[in-house]
Amino acid sequence: MTASVTLPFLRTQPPPPFSFEASLGDLALTVLVGVTGVGKSTALGALTGERALPDRRRVTDAVMILPRAPQGVADREERFRLTAEYREAHPGGMAQALGSLVGDTRHWGRRPVFDGLRGLDEVQYAAGTYPAWRFVALGAPDAVRVRRLLGRADSFDRVKTGAAGTDLRAALDALSGIAAVFTPPQLDALAALTDEGFAAADVLAKVRIVVSERRNYDPAAAEAFLATLGPKRALLLDTVALNAAQVGQAVRAWA
Repeated sequence: MTASVTLPFLRTQPPPPFSFEASLGDLALTVLVGVTGVGKSTALGALTGERALPDRRRVTDAVMILPRAPQGVADREERFRLTAEYREAHPGGMAQALGSLVGDTRHWGRRPVFDGLRGLDEVQYAAGTYPAWRFVALGAPDAVRVRRLLGRADSFDRVKTGAAGTDLRAALDALSGIAAVFTPPQLDALAALTDEGFAAADVLAKVRIVVSERRNYDPAAAEAFLATLGPKRALLLDTVALNAAQVGQAVRAWA
């Protein structure tokens, strides 16, 4: 069966828009920036006064995944591969995909919110191409992100891991690209998560998601660039230093 994704009140590559339509690239979007597990849902919840556009996952499916894999893709690493292919042809990645959409402003208004962008290439493209967009960047260490993924039980957080076996530490060492993300002491701490009741296979799967995502996106570089835009255009928040209530308060005060 062919998968399908509907983006309500949005169109891709339309004819000239009606008077009630506008390119999302021309609207005053508030864009959340951050990789999986940094706390974007908390920030999104604080922006209650504006409409939230279909999230990154749905736009990815509609614009990047289904044209290449009409049956759909569940495995996150395969999704990363397909989105990387899209970025080879479209350097702006998700920013370019989002900015190309036309929305019905009767539904979305003129200041919608989007969750979200990732990595330096996307935020540079967005900031340089769409001057009306503003950005809320959220950050958290990779080890914290693994813990958050283990705690949220999202069915989307799936990858093919194989059997972790009895030696989780060795299985972590065998992951491609692991050394670029986690130090040996950090890997020791991740392997010890089984002592807290987490299954070895779950820990391995979540670590693999984080490593795969970091292979494609550098959150530190994105945050460093956004810091150059100034406080009127970019808000940077550490979601470890700030609890959920403080994140929400900071976003509401800035917005």
